[in-house]
Amino acid sequence: MACHLSSSGSYTITIIPLKTSLYSPDALHFYLWIKHLKDLEKEKDALWSGLEILEKARLWYIQRLKENQAQQDIESRKGSGNYLNVAAKARSCLLRSYMQQVNGSLGSVMSEPNASSNPSLDNMEDADLRWYNTVLTQKVSDKNRQISLLEMEKGDLLQQLEDLQAC
Repeated sequence: MACHLSSSGSYTITIIPLKTSLYSPDALHFYLWIKHLKDLEKEKDALWSGLEILEKARLWYIQRLKENQAQQDIESRKGSGNYLNVAAKARSCLLRSYMQQVNGSLGSVMSEPNASSNPSLDNMEDADLRWYNTVLTQKVSDKNRQISLLEMEKGDLLQQLEDLQAC
């Protein structure tokens, strides 16, 4: 048996007839060798796919960083009195939650490359619940802020009313 690597990266195998039968040690050795080559090809394909995904993720992160920097520049020019609306905050929170989950998965892959790091459906549901909880908490905070402002305004109006009645 002879193996030649072609310029395209594929293998050409010339099979030399086995001496005895398919059940000989030579046949078993040949089968195991071919199986090993096939496994190596699968691993190489998986690594290339992972590398492609990481490159796309890197470009995506770079784009988000640029957008974030541009948004910070805009906000700093406008002044600190401007607040993001609730929908933008919720989107930002959800995006941050997903990025943290992806970063955690990538960290897990880097520390244990043989372990599977696919996030389960439960983890995605937990992230959605955390996001929903954050949105609701933000809405409650906004309503509490409005109530406080209205109570202060009410106090001011009552004070003005008392001043007018005293005159």
